[in-house]
Amino acid sequence: MRLTVLGCSGSVNGPGAPCSGYLLQADGHDPVLVDCGHGVFGELLQHANPSKVAVLLSHLHADHCLDLPAMLVWRRWAPAKATERSMLCGPPGTALRIGAAASEYPGEIDDITDTYDVHEWADRRVVTVNGLIVEPFKVCHPPATFGLRITGPEGEVFVYSGDTGYHDVVVELAHKADLFLCEASWTHDPAVRPPDMHLSGVEAGDLAMRARVRSLAITHIVPWVEAEAILDEASGVYKGPLQLVHQGQVIEIRPPFSTDTPAAGVEYTV
Repeated sequence: MRLTVLGCSGSVNGPGAPCSGYLLQADGHDPVLVDCGHGVFGELLQHANPSKVAVLLSHLHADHCLDLPAMLVWRRWAPAKATERSMLCGPPGTALRIGAAASEYPGEIDDITDTYDVHEWADRRVVTVNGLIVEPFKVCHPPATFGLRITGPEGEVFVYSGDTGYHDVVVELAHKADLFLCEASWTHDPAVRPPDMHLSGVEAGDLAMRARVRSLAITHIVPWVEAEAILDEASGVYKGPLQLVHQGQVIEIRPPFSTDTPAAGVEYTV
């Protein structure tokens, strides 16, 4: 599988820094977009035809889903508009949330089912999309939020934490993942870290160690926090391959039986 980071800013976007959006693609299949926060759609246009992209939403906070109405406009009105529906998977209420944002009139809901075949996540109920096997795990974050365990055609495992507080379910979610893309929104300082909402660098590193992941990638750092401080926290706990993701980065996720590299994620930037 190939992962392209379209955006990774936590909670809000910044100058040239879109919110959460990750393009995942298995060879020979159409791509899948994991989350679609502010600024992500414009980045997507550089990498894929929006009319061919399935969408997986971890949850319905604005920084993870509210660039999706832009994709609706594209799919409906661009010269090469979509001729078939694509899959859209998300928490309960996804069609209402996106339909309300896309509606032209206050209090009305745009019917998005002309464009998307909408499926709602259920905890641990597997969905297959564009060559990928997706298992959602309900994690600790308001509102209903799902981490995603995604297995590729060669058995490679990519896990996305979504937004989550520290909880044992994340260890189950990420167990022996080849690449664990894990949020760490702030440092472990209790003065700036509300409970049961996001992870610190310490917590992300600890969960990765407990889950025995092959490679850890940190994402969703809020713009007002020093990213290197979070990376230092994580590296003090997790002793495997570790990185901060950045916009435009591409990571090849390789299966566990690969012999040409000791690390699961080989990255380059486009």
